[in-house]
Amino acid sequence: MAAKMNRRQFLKGTACTVAAPLVIPASALGRAGRIPPSERIVMGSIGVGNMGFGDMSACMSVPGTQVVAVCDVKRAMRERAKQAIDAHYGNSDCAVYNDFRELLDRSDIDALTIATLDSWHVLHALAAVRAGKDIYLEKPMGMSLHEIQVLRDAVHRYGRVFQFGTQQRSSQEFRHACEIARNGRLGKLHTIKWACTPVRPNVRA
Repeated sequence: MAAKMNRRQFLKGTACTVAAPLVIPASALGRAGRIPPSERIVMGSIGVGNMGFGDMSACMSVPGTQVVAVCDVKRAMRERAKQAIDAHYGNSDCAVYNDFRELLDRSDIDALTIATLDSWHVLHALAAVRAGKDIYLEKPMGMSLHEIQVLRDAVHRYGRVFQFGTQQRSSQEFRHACEIARNGRLGKLHTIKWACTPVRPNVRA
């Protein structure tokens, strides 16, 4: 039988093990062209149909982000998204959810894309903000001005990062036009007589 070991003998015997340098992968230190885990933006996607799948894919292409979870009430949509994410990262780690609240409960997720049905946008965004998540929200922002104001106030109250999906507003030509107007190159603007927005073929104006 092995002799009994007291505390002093245990510490003496393990000192070399504790003092020995640890082998840390270069990826954990941000070397080898990789971003360390502490600086990555961990993302999830709620709603991964046509537009949501595109938003999710765009996030995967941004260095420093990692999409780890998707949620959609349609099984085919969430399974398609999982396959794309797993193929991109070369693993099978992407989690899938039918209930968006389960995704929001994950403390490791920093930010979300939300591209669900129009009437759910504010509800999903409010829940995400209250769960401490930053958001990229597809248009329309809400179904009424009141809804939008409630979401705006919540974003400020909880100090979240928020972006609204108005891609054209961020395009070079539209930014240039806005800069011309704001810098007074068109003179003082006092009246807007006409404005329009594209209408999807299957939506009645």
